[in-house]
Amino acid sequence: MTDLDGAAAVITGASSGIGEATAHALAERGANLVLVARRRDALESVAEDVRSEHGVEAVVADGDVRESTTSAAAVEAAVEAFGGLDVAVVNAGLARGSDVATMTDEEYFAMQETNVDGAFFLTREALPHLRESEGTLVAVGSFAGEFPRSFNPVYAATKWWIRGFAHSVAAQAGDDGVAVSVVNPSEVRTEFGSEEGEPFAERFEPGSVTEPAEVAEAIAFAASRPGSSAHEIDLYRRDKYADTM
Repeated sequence: MTDLDGAAAVITGASSGIGEATAHALAERGANLVLVARRRDALESVAEDVRSEHGVEAVVADGDVRESTTSAAAVEAAVEAFGGLDVAVVNAGLARGSDVATMTDEEYFAMQETNVDGAFFLTREALPHLRESEGTLVAVGSFAGEFPRSFNPVYAATKWWIRGFAHSVAAQAGDDGVAVSVVNPSEVRTEFGSEEGEPFAERFEPGSVTEPAEVAEAIAFAASRPGSSAHEIDLYRRDKYADTM
C-alpha cells in the first residue's frame, strides 16, 4: 500500500457515505484533509473521527458545491493549512426525479448544478495546485455514466459528463504530471436516494451491493499511484450485468 503521508486532500460530499469513508481511507494512509459538504455539524464529527483515529489534520470547509466560492474556499484552506494540494476528490452528487417528461425545473437544475457544475468548480480550482504537486484528481462516476439508464436519463447524463470531462482533463493535464481517475460504482449502501424515498442503505441488505468503504479503497488506490494513473475503476455488485443487460 503506497502511503499519502503528509499529502493534502480535498473531498466534496464528505459528511457521509462515500465521502466520509474516503476521508478515513485517505487519512489512514497519512493524508491531511479538507472536508467539504453543506452540513457543518456532520463534517465536524467526521473531522474529529479522522483526527482521533488516524492522527492527521482535518479542516472543515462547509458550503454548497453548486456555488463556485465553496470550491475556491476549500482549495484555499488546503493551501493555507497544508502548503498545497495533492489530491482532489470530486464526490458530491445527487439524483432527483426520474421520467424526463415529468421532471421539474428544480429537479433538473439540482442535478446539473451539483453533479456537473460542482465537479467543474473543484477541478478548476484544484488543477493549478495539482500541476505543482503532480497530484491526482479522482472523480466519482457511476455505472449510470457508462450504460443507458431508463430510470433517470438526466442523472445518467450528468455521470456521462463526469467521465467525459475527467478523461479529457487527463488528456489536457497529463503532460504536467497530473493523474486523473474515475471510479464508477453501481448501487452503494449510503444515504443516496433518501430525498426521493428509501435510501440505498435501507433498500439493500449488507453484502448485496457495494459498501462505501469499498469505493473509498478504490479512490485511495487511485490517489496513491506514485507514477501512473488508475484511468478508470468499476465497482459493480456481482449480479449487476445479469440484472441489467
